[in-house]
Amino acid sequence: MIDFYTWTTPNGRKVSILLEELGVDYEVHSINITQGDQNSPAFLKISPNNKIPAIIDRDNGMSLMESGAILIYLAEKYGKFLPKDSIARAEVNEWLMWQMGGFGPILGQAHHFLHFNPGKSDYSEARFRSEVARLYGVLDRRLEGRDYICDDYSIADMACWPWVSRYEWQQVNLADYPNVRSWYQRLLARDAVEPALCIITALHRRRLAAGRGPTGLPPGRVRPAA
Repeated sequence: MIDFYTWTTPNGRKVSILLEELGVDYEVHSINITQGDQNSPAFLKISPNNKIPAIIDRDNGMSLMESGAILIYLAEKYGKFLPKDSIARAEVNEWLMWQMGGFGPILGQAHHFLHFNPGKSDYSEARFRSEVARLYGVLDRRLEGRDYICDDYSIADMACWPWVSRYEWQQVNLADYPNVRSWYQRLLARDAVEPALCIITALHRRRLAAGRGPTGLPPGRVRPAA
């Protein structure tokens, strides 16, 4: 059983997609970062960097933060979505690190300047708009002739997809990146993706239906995808 601490962000959704794809039992703990839940002493013990996502593996008591590390750990634990062959594995890790080191951080800054704070800094908007276009171009070229980033569906796809899903926040027209658009739609059609995107909303609805508030409550059970 995995305890999963998350919120409705791309980094959180990477892990929720993998958990749904794996079909394993897990429990969601809502960490509302808009209300400062990530700064609570209890969560700090699990995630010393005060960031979501984080997990606790009840099988061994280990806690783990950082979305990329969690993806690798779960893929290794359950033996799926990370190749055993050393060359294929290195390729998946290469693109996972590309997302962790560049794609995600740059798109996050684009959200800040282009979506939430437009008009505050012309220089920043121009810089991040340009870099977003460059990175989408990298991904589009990589996906030329491929269904998935590393041929077979892997944690590299799961890491990148939630960031692309906010393309409108980044002022990106997916029609300019046809390979990315096809890949995006291909993943969106997977059975595990929609439930993964809705776990926090579903949890809060169950709590409200039970006459409870949406935060500071015991975890809600999430059924694995069929």
